[in-house]
Amino acid sequence: MTNSEPIFQVSNKHSDDCGKPPTIDGNAPERYYSYFENEYGEQCIFVYDYQTQTGTLYMGDIGWDEPVTITEDTRSEVILNETERLWLGACWIAATSRKT
Repeated sequence: MTNSEPIFQVSNKHSDDCGKPPTIDGNAPERYYSYFENEYGEQCIFVYDYQTQTGTLYMGDIGWDEPVTITEDTRSEVILNETERLWLGACWIAATSRKT
């Protein structure tokens, strides 16, 4: 039997002006999940869908309720600082390197 207690939990650190943060179910199948907080405390969540081969990027500083769709063609167009770019690049490699 497996223990179903959460292994990671984080609260929204952005103001109400940033919109309602997403509720992400990390147990949904066929998805890759990653959380990042940059050096300014800005939070980001990346979810990659293996079936559609697209990612969704949620960022508190651009508005939680304005997710950005990420594909192979668009990921370099998103305006991010250096640490965010490195994180998103690592997420993309991890998500798209999966052997099916």
